[in-house]
Amino acid sequence: MSAAPCPEPTPAERARSVLAAADSLTVTTHGRRIELIGLHTVDAAARLLLHNPPDGHLAAELAVAPHGDLATLVEFTDLAPVAVRERVRARLTLGGRLTALGPKALVFNAARAVLTEDDGTTVIGLDELTLASPDPLATHEAEMLARLDATHADTVAPLARLLPPALQLGATEVRPLRLDRHGLVLRIETPDTHHDARLPFATAATHPGEAVRQFHLLLAQATARPRRRRLPTRS
Repeated sequence: MSAAPCPEPTPAERARSVLAAADSLTVTTHGRRIELIGLHTVDAAARLLLHNPPDGHLAAELAVAPHGDLATLVEFTDLAPVAVRERVRARLTLGGRLTALGPKALVFNAARAVLTEDDGTTVIGLDELTLASPDPLATHEAEMLARLDATHADTVAPLARLLPPALQLGATEVRPLRLDRHGLVLRIETPDTHHDARLPFATAATHPGEAVRQFHLLLAQATARPRRRRLPTRS
């Protein structure tokens, strides 16, 4: 009997996590392509609320739009918070309409969502996106992974013992790539390619403190295993 697949977030949940954690985005209308940093928030219905950019170009376009709104693409790029090969973990593209929300804000209502990851592209329905919740670790993940990577020799290197032997063979680097309520994903790099492997938590974490406890359980399992070979440590 084959092993049960490791639980992991759904595409809609991953999309909501990208929305929750992102601090920048790209807005494209018929007339403009604008990069916004620190100028958006996301409400519970996955609506994007945009603070009017200082140059006012979007507001100017809206002022002359025939129906008071603009067909718009909004794009997010999810980057790994540690230095791994091919740091882009996902790209999220939302299509919808942009309208004014008072004199200083704009609101973007998504009509469709497309999530592109290493294993393919998923079209996410608007109902799925609205009903999904971001991962409880989404806004803490970058800091937690950075701390984990900073103690690489004491944490990530031992955890590599939990990887299948075939993934350990030829590995030149093992780094933390992703953290969510279901577990930790490691990036295993070889001279020519890379692979990602998920180490599942015993139970799903609902907050960062619980994730830390689950991580220590994984570390205890790893250190109890005999060391097959010395995996590389980061210089």
